Amino acid sequence: MGQRRTFSREFKLEAVKLVRDRGVSVAQAARDLDIHENLLRKWTRQQAADPKSAFPGHGQMKPEQQEIERLRREVVKLKAERDILKKAAAYFAKESM
Repeated sequence: MGQRRTFSREFKLEAVKLVRDRGVSVAQAARDLDIHENLLRKWTRQQAADPKSAFPGHGQMKPEQQEIERLRREVVKLKAERDILKKAAAYFAKESM
């Protein structure tokens, strides 16, 4: 079995440009780039569906993913603060008795 190849965002964008802007057929561009036609078709669809954030790559998230991650961190922080306040309230309730 061969090792799975990975392609940079720039490579994918340039491959899509060959088809979109330069009028090269998907079949020809795929042969020239030594990639499978279906892969190039998939990249073309992804780029058309979301031009700004297509092919985010490793360590890069789409804006929606960034917001979800920020909210998750905030939930963890708020739960920790809530737990501290619960413990403090229980402690002071015990002290006042």
